[in-house]
Amino acid sequence: MEKTIGFIGCGNMAQAILGGILKADIVDRSAVMTSARTAATRKEVEEKFQVECTEDNLAVAGFSDVLFLSIKPDQYEKVIAEIKDEIKEDVIIVTIAAGITLDWMEARFGKAVKVVRTMPNTPSLVGEGMTAYCVNDRLTHKELNEVYTILGSFGKAESVEESLMDAIPAVSGSSPAYVFMFIEALADGAVLQGIPRKQAYKMAAQAVLGAAKMVLETGTHPGELKDAVCSPGGATIEAVAALEKNGFKGSILAAMEACGRKSTSLGG
Repeated sequence: MEKTIGFIGCGNMAQAILGGILKADIVDRSAVMTSARTAATRKEVEEKFQVECTEDNLAVAGFSDVLFLSIKPDQYEKVIAEIKDEIKEDVIIVTIAAGITLDWMEARFGKAVKVVRTMPNTPSLVGEGMTAYCVNDRLTHKELNEVYTILGSFGKAESVEESLMDAIPAVSGSSPAYVFMFIEALADGAVLQGIPRKQAYKMAAQAVLGAAKMVLETGTHPGELKDAVCSPGGATIEAVAALEKNGFKGSILAAMEACGRKSTSLGG
């Protein structure tokens, strides 16, 4: 791809995306520039990814054909005010912050800009990200394809209506945290029964990976896949019953509702 890609802010999520892009060989390292506030982060990024990392946001803004604003939601207004006169005329601005709308972005830049609103997740670092995105009406068909290629380079990408974007953190943006907790709980249960910790984590993580892959590759309803594991009067249905008695699904739903409320409150 003949595009330069920039990141203003290079924390965990930006590094996950950057790692995926470089691993997929979408662009050469010389076509990437990043910025970070601290010297420690700049050193980490340059050593880890072999790309330039500066403290100068204006340099990144002037360099980039595709510019990721990988900063916290409360930093957007300040950073946009800093860079809005330095961006290229046809730059594609990509947001990764919960609650920041397309209209809000255009209003802050004070001019017509091409904006892509995304919600990626940290499994992007291992090429298994899930990114939901929406765009304003200023991108060309070619640019839409380029955006999809970039977002798809570190996992799967799904276009959604902007009205649904505040619901995305709960189901894919933040949910890896829930899954990590589930894996940890599975491993703790295995250790409780005598399985060594290292083996317990490996077995639990692989079981979750395999189950997810079955959902994606078979297209079978998760409930049907669950039923297939549950023999009448068997151990699995005993476990499922215990989970339900202790509010397993209800706890997940409550967590997602809390995440959605917080995501909505963060935006402009």
